[in-house]
Amino acid sequence: MGPVLAGVLQLLALIGALALVYIPLGTYMARVYSSRKHLRLEKWIYKGIGADPDTEMTWTAYLRGILAFSAVGVLFLYLLQRLQGVLPGSMGFSSVNPAQSFNTAVSFVTNTNWQSYYGEQTMGHVVQTAGLAVQNFVSAAVGMAVAVALVRGFARSRTGELGNFWSDLVRGTVRILVPIAVVGALVLVACGALQNFSGIHEVGQFMGGSQQWNGGAVASQEAIKELGTNGGGYFNANSAHPFENPTPFTNLFEIFLILVIPFSLTRTFGVLVGSVRQGYAILAAMGAIWLGFTALMMWTEFAHHGPALQAAGGAMEGKEVRFGVGGSSIFAVATTLTSTGAVDSFHSSFTGLGGGVTMLSMMLGEIAPGGTGSGLYGILIMAVIAVFIAGLMVGRTPEYLGKKIGGREMKLAACYILITPALVLVFTAASMALPTPPNSMLNSGAHGFSEVLYAFTSAANNNGSAFAGLNANTDWFNTMTGIAMLLGRFLPMVFVLALAGSLAEQKPVPATAGTLRTEKPLFTGLLVGAILIITGLTYFPALALGPLAEGLA
Repeated sequence: MGPVLAGVLQLLALIGALALVYIPLGTYMARVYSSRKHLRLEKWIYKGIGADPDTEMTWTAYLRGILAFSAVGVLFLYLLQRLQGVLPGSMGFSSVNPAQSFNTAVSFVTNTNWQSYYGEQTMGHVVQTAGLAVQNFVSAAVGMAVAVALVRGFARSRTGELGNFWSDLVRGTVRILVPIAVVGALVLVACGALQNFSGIHEVGQFMGGSQQWNGGAVASQEAIKELGTNGGGYFNANSAHPFENPTPFTNLFEIFLILVIPFSLTRTFGVLVGSVRQGYAILAAMGAIWLGFTALMMWTEFAHHGPALQAAGGAMEGKEVRFGVGGSSIFAVATTLTSTGAVDSFHSSFTGLGGGVTMLSMMLGEIAPGGTGSGLYGILIMAVIAVFIAGLMVGRTPEYLGKKIGGREMKLAACYILITPALVLVFTAASMALPTPPNSMLNSGAHGFSEVLYAFTSAANNNGSAFAGLNANTDWFNTMTGIAMLLGRFLPMVFVLALAGSLAEQKPVPATAGTLRTEKPLFTGLLVGAILIITGLTYFPALALGPLAEGLA
């Protein structure tokens, strides 16, 4: 079997698996977030944190809950790293320095999981499990909660209430993320992933010195790392490491975990707004972009330019032989079109245009299908903009799901789509203009610029992957990427929740003969076009200086 055919068959198997679980999982999640009952475990949690899960919240109260919970998470994870040297289970590792502790705490709380450290040489068992793994669950649950709050804004009328943040957070964790992650971890353990709490073992000699490997609760963290679109690896090699991702099957299974909740949330959206066809329209837009980018990536990496690539069957530099070009290409697109950031290959070693595809995937806003929760609310914001554009074309007041899209709604949507590009471009420009930050670049020219552009694109979009040629473990990059992650996570949530509150206060507008049918293929095409055009106009100059210049050289 040729490598191209193998890659295509993997893609078809992945699509089949996602299609199989789409309806049951999406419907189940809708029931979770609309249920009035609380499990016994959930009641204990509410009692422990002092929350009343039945109290409805306005968008401002919902936002305060998110910010307070996240602030506590950042502080706890920061202190856990700073105290690691005196904690049990530290495996002899010292405390993490302040700048890196800040960066890592912010990274995992914001669902970015950017890592400027070697996991197996920096973090002990306590920090990995009680700190990083816990944030993998709750940061994903926060994203899902915000998405559900926006959906309620469309579904409700004449009220400013969007549900209860604490209830949404606990239910998303207890009823959705934990059960699926447990099953995922068992599958990974059965296929050879590591799961223990052993210490450091010397396993032999390597280039004249001893080679050592850590034990750890790897499989359990790997499962939620992918399922929650987190991406932070137990080892520095991330999902290219055989302890995290042993076989081609586990590679495909991890891609499935990355995509399953973001895609299935479109079904949840359709059920909650009372029209599953609306969910299918959003799903079609997500799927079209994902398939298009996957095909483009496979084409750039399989293109046989020169005898070395012909002999290898594609651009194999920086890729694991056990995954090949096809599996690595599918993984790279899945991890950058979502907010996962996990890698099973070295993105810096992709072809110039292939590296550009990974960067452009994040620049879209990671909405195809996007992060766990963040992908759904991101593409719904783009749907609002697409409806507004359509309204301008025909001279009608824009409406979406029975809600008028007026000046206030458009201002909030515009702020949402502008904040992340502003962070990316401003921080990249500052890093290139100042004398010290460029010293962190491994390469010069277009590829060196791509390293910096990729870093801030990843941080501001809460992705977490890296070109890996950049030495980001400096005070400048630790601090600036940390700020970019904070602003890139929570400022968009402000606009999303404000929009949700505005929509929930409206009364429904009856559909007429002139109402745009947003469940039809025409709207899906308009939505995809709006996404690509807005992203292209925003980022094309920066892309032209980096990956496009390198790819066309």
